[in-house]
Amino acid sequence: MKRPPFKPEPVELQTDKVRLKPLALEHAEGFFHAGHYPELWQWVAPNHCESLEASKSWIEESLQQQRLGQHIPFVIIDKASDHIVGSTRYCSIREQDRGIEIGFTFITPQYQRSYVNTHAKFLLLQHAFETLAAVRVEFKTHEKNNPSRNAIQRIGATFEGVLRNLRILPDGSLRNTAIFSVTHQEWPEVKDSLQQKIGKEF
Repeated sequence: MKRPPFKPEPVELQTDKVRLKPLALEHAEGFFHAGHYPELWQWVAPNHCESLEASKSWIEESLQQQRLGQHIPFVIIDKASDHIVGSTRYCSIREQDRGIEIGFTFITPQYQRSYVNTHAKFLLLQHAFETLAAVRVEFKTHEKNNPSRNAIQRIGATFEGVLRNLRILPDGSLRNTAIFSVTHQEWPEVKDSLQQKIGKEF
């Protein structure tokens, strides 16, 4: 079967409750306010929302990565309030192998364990498999970040193992990374499960 070229590009995606918009510098203030909670950065370094200037710098860096075809970043908008409540992105894009990662996700504490993460991940997975024709979508998180691991498993991704000493963090410590994935063969079942969850979330 001939697949279309694997070329992820900025795109707006939405459900009835959540909108994903391509990240832009104009989102800096909302991005900063959504992420200005130290607990969101316990397992991630550095803190990109430590200040408004740090957020602007991170957005500019992200847009450069987008221009290079390496990342496709989004802001997550709650449609009911029309507020930015987090951010996520496509990254680790492997055109030849049609693989992509969903990562760099944070959701402001008020909206954690709500409909926001399920809707956002559904949109990104659906676009990856049904529009881009991806064959594999990955998720990675710190080995000890149990809330993140639970959230990833809740959307239906399969735990594949731990990548040891994958990164050297700014403080010199070594990060072990838990890796999860959804394959294109699994997507119909994962999609059905997510749609059921979305239908039950208020």
